[in-house]
Order: sequence, then structure tokens, then C-alpha cells
Amino acid sequence: MISFIVNGQNRQADVEPEKPLLWVLREDLDIVGPKFGCGVAACGACTVHVDGQPVRSCSIAVSDVAGKSVITIEGLGDRNPGDKGLHAVQRAWIENQVPQCGYCQPGFIMAAAALLKAKPKPSDRDIDEALGNICRCGTYSAIRRAVHRAAAILGGAP
Repeated sequence: MISFIVNGQNRQADVEPEKPLLWVLREDLDIVGPKFGCGVAACGACTVHVDGQPVRSCSIAVSDVAGKSVITIEGLGDRNPGDKGLHAVQRAWIENQVPQCGYCQPGFIMAAAALLKAKPKPSDRDIDEALGNICRCGTYSAIRRAVHRAAAILGGAP
């Protein structure tokens, strides 16, 4: 039995220790926001936060998160009145109409939230370097705009 915290709740999974965190989340805990894209940590569709750091959940064993905190797209929201439970990055994604197919967007949003926590006013270069995720629809310019908008929201600017 492997115990860890997911989106603020203590959870346990009776699985093999080497099972990828992505599959424990999706198959065993019914948390389906992180997506399977490549299985080799290249595309970023499965990005989650482990103890505040972005991690590709397809390439980390569930035993590596024992006792740690895991946040998925489902647990990212702010929980402040008036924001409808959305994180600033999620609000900026909606305002900028970023998604086309949407499949990769949870991973991008999680990566963007981690970037903004580490670097509140990122440049385009910072965004490009930190968000190495892959979007088959090519929404990269909209993603950059949304990250800048989220930075403004978090900084209190209009």
C-alpha cells in the first residue's frame, strides 16, 4: 500500500511500487486530468506537481511519491470567492481561448502554473524554455499570451 496526498486528500493505492504515477491516478484513483501522450516524458500531457514541482507522471513510479503531495489539474484551482474555483492560469486560458482539441492543455496549465510560481513575470523565452510540452494543434502563441495574462492576474494588474 502506497500512501500520498492527492489534491489535498490522503490517498492510498494498493499497486506495484513501480507502476507509473499517471496510471495510478487514472486507473486506480479515477483522476483523469493528466493525459497519456507518449509514455517517455517528452510531450508533457501528463504533467502534475509533486511537492510543488512539475513532474511528468508517466515516467515516475508511484513509490517515488510516497508521503508526498501530488496536485493535478483537478486540484489546481484557487478556491477564492468570485474566481469560480479556477487558478489564474486556468482563467487566462479561457480568456485567451487557448485550446483547440484541448488534449494537451492540462499538462500545459500545470507547467505554466509552476513557471509562474518560480518566475512571476516570465519573458517569452522563459515560457518557451519552461513549457517544453507538445501541442499538436500549434497553440503556442496563444499559450504565451495566456501565461502573460495569468502573470498579470497574479500580480493584480488588469
